[in-house]
Amino acid sequence: MHEREIPGDGTDSRSDAGLNHIVVAVVRTGGLAGMRRRWRAEPDPEQTPHWLALVEQCPWDEPMDADEDDVPSADRYIWSIHARVQDEQRQQVVPDTHMQGAWRELVDAVRDADPAPESR
Repeated sequence: MHEREIPGDGTDSRSDAGLNHIVVAVVRTGGLAGMRRRWRAEPDPEQTPHWLALVEQCPWDEPMDADEDDVPSADRYIWSIHARVQDEQRQQVVPDTHMQGAWRELVDAVRDADPAPESR
């Protein structure tokens, strides 16, 4: 079971920012210790074009078919990525073997924006 991080219900302090509001949340599960890590980015409105480009370049609607490299193991991660752009919600679960290209850029940006992730 993959946990999805819901960025928010629009009641946060920046919900009045209107059309430039973007929230991206990432949950990483698995790995050797099996720890769950969460990162969240809620960029300022002036950063919206950059973040919108990062979100838009990800293939949200493409199925993430498991291949033989996706066999669960103790050293693999699963990435649950959720983005809210204005009123639109997007989410995807990305196996570690597919964490590359646009997905990697988006996750790295969220991790850089929230360097002290929550662990559980």
